[in-house]
Amino acid sequence: MDFKTDIEIARAAQKRPIQEIGAKLGIPTEHLLPYGHDKAKVSQDFVADARARKRGKLILVTAINPTPAGEGKTTTTVGLGDGLCAIGKRAAICIREASLGPNFGMKGGAAGGGMAQVVPMEDMNLHFTGDFHAITSAHNLLSAMIDNHIYWGNALEIDERRITWRRVMDMNDRALRDMVVSLGGVTNGFPRQTGFDITVASEVMAILCLASDLDDLQRRLGDIVVAYTREKKAITCRDIGAEGAMTVLLKDAMQPNLVQTLENNPAFVHGGPFANIAHGCNSVVATQTALGLADYVVTEAGFGADLGAEKFFNIKCRKAGLAPSVAVIVATVRAMKMNGGVAKADLGSENVSAVQEGCPNLGRHIENVKGFGVPVVVAINHFHSDTEAEVQAVKDYCAAQGTEAILCRHWAEGSKGVTDLAARVAELADADMAEFAPIYPDEMPLFEKIETVAERIYRADAVLADDKIRNQLAEWEAAGFGHLPICMAKTQYSFTTDPTRRGAPTGHSVPVREVRLSAGAGFIVVICGEIMTMPGLPRKPAAESIRFNEAGLIEGLF
Repeated sequence: MDFKTDIEIARAAQKRPIQEIGAKLGIPTEHLLPYGHDKAKVSQDFVADARARKRGKLILVTAINPTPAGEGKTTTTVGLGDGLCAIGKRAAICIREASLGPNFGMKGGAAGGGMAQVVPMEDMNLHFTGDFHAITSAHNLLSAMIDNHIYWGNALEIDERRITWRRVMDMNDRALRDMVVSLGGVTNGFPRQTGFDITVASEVMAILCLASDLDDLQRRLGDIVVAYTREKKAITCRDIGAEGAMTVLLKDAMQPNLVQTLENNPAFVHGGPFANIAHGCNSVVATQTALGLADYVVTEAGFGADLGAEKFFNIKCRKAGLAPSVAVIVATVRAMKMNGGVAKADLGSENVSAVQEGCPNLGRHIENVKGFGVPVVVAINHFHSDTEAEVQAVKDYCAAQGTEAILCRHWAEGSKGVTDLAARVAELADADMAEFAPIYPDEMPLFEKIETVAERIYRADAVLADDKIRNQLAEWEAAGFGHLPICMAKTQYSFTTDPTRRGAPTGHSVPVREVRLSAGAGFIVVICGEIMTMPGLPRKPAAESIRFNEAGLIEGLF
């Protein structure tokens, strides 16, 4: 490969006009709303028509618990989509949009990597089509209207100590986590403590990604609980009267974005809910649109399978009536060694025994995903330092679990390096082997749903929750929210709530610190351990390296 960085590879891409990409899926030009020459939104009318068609096969890409060694879930999603197209299948991919916060912090973008990327990469990671800005504006409009309602007499008798709706911005800024607003005298309102979350953690983001159309969007926005009275009566967005204007702000953002891979295959990139505080999947609208247009749709879920796949199955699929045909679990030899106790600095040296010791983390995810009735194949995302013996150790371990592991070189070779995986995935999908079902029913009590996930997915012995938590869940059940699924918010780095515990721990407990009602999105958030909804920047943020070079091109963006 002649290029050194993802951005150099993306910049050299031979992109096709977005109308040609749409034509591959049968989207007429008049239903594409271009944002430049290489990206477009798909009109609401066409989306409604596409979603009513017979659906293709849905393929989920998930992964082991993330490590500093890297896994490559998005890269594998893009590569697999290209691979399916390369073997003659009509395929599309569906991924989330990138948040500016991680881009300027340390995580990086969300467009894949190497020769398995979605382009235009720079646009995707910097503003894109403005969806996140629309979500930020809609969210903060509601915030402003709450304070305005209180300023003009507080007819709803909102208890200012019980306002749960914070403000958001799409940037990492720890200084805004906790603050006091409305200082400066009578004309500025009533001072109160509040704060900011990052936009991807907004319930508006989760709602946009679960809503079926504009009417459903407005209904869900109206259901948002924003505050309580002194008598603990819930105050909703509908009570404030903001849902109509918020829907207007989100009109264009509800339309899926169409772009292309480096190999000019179609990719829907839409929505980006936080994979801890929300369900971490791209929009239902984009997924269902793709399923109406392609025979195979490859999508991904955030973080490892214990968070992303669990929420994809129990929340997104349950709410949208989706039934995945196959799941691909991404793993790397490097991550297996890190789970086996090898330090990051030593990952370049062969260590077969460490690979073997780290494989139980992968095995736990395989077992969990199969527990949803979905066939599993493992994608070993290849790194140049991997040895044949290490790769074989992973394959042997997976074979012992009754699962095939396939070595993939899509980062370096694009579709040529992933055709074996693509062929196997298509074969499994076409065999209609899946017997998908969520792991708990709607009617199960909320606390039992929490216990089910903790025990079956995390292998915890117990869930620790005080009477305040249990009583709050009981109150929500009495108020008619007991049918909602639960959204577990915990560290992505471990099956436990301790981010330092790698591997596949057992004999641990899951402490529940807080529960939150996301009535509009349609789930109960269960916060376990310390979860930040407004990240901070690292000591040396990526933003320090991002600039225009002498040729007027962006550098430092990956």
